[in-house]
Amino acid sequence: MNEATSDEDRPDRTAARPGGADDATVKALGTLSKALETVEQARGCLYAFHQLTGGADLTLGEAVEELRAAGHAQQADLLEREILGRNVIPGHWTYQVIESYNATYYQPFTSIEKQVRDELVDGHAHLYEAEMKEARRTRGHPDHTAGP
Repeated sequence: MNEATSDEDRPDRTAARPGGADDATVKALGTLSKALETVEQARGCLYAFHQLTGGADLTLGEAVEELRAAGHAQQADLLEREILGRNVIPGHWTYQVIESYNATYYQPFTSIEKQVRDELVDGHAHLYEAEMKEARRTRGHPDHTAGP
């Protein structure tokens, strides 16, 4: 085996478990990481909701103009008055829902998750997954190297 292959086959030292971190702690942090990843997905859904709702409102504006141009002013007025630009929940457009979610839930979650990792494993992220990768990869296989 040549020197480059040998280096690629060594465990990733950047993902090494710090001293004192036991299996139960690493597993718990893996579960915490999974929870955070789910929060990231939920946040992404909020942004999709924001963009889809905003796009629908802009398209609704086009429909209002087209109805009015087609001689249906009463229906256009109804849509414009009752739906166009409407709050999605009382007092909030979608961007405000996102801002509230970020300030009330997302930012505290990410901040405290980082604090817990800093306190327990010197800030290492995805330590559980890194150890799983090391256990599951096939040494010597070019597509199973430890690092990039």
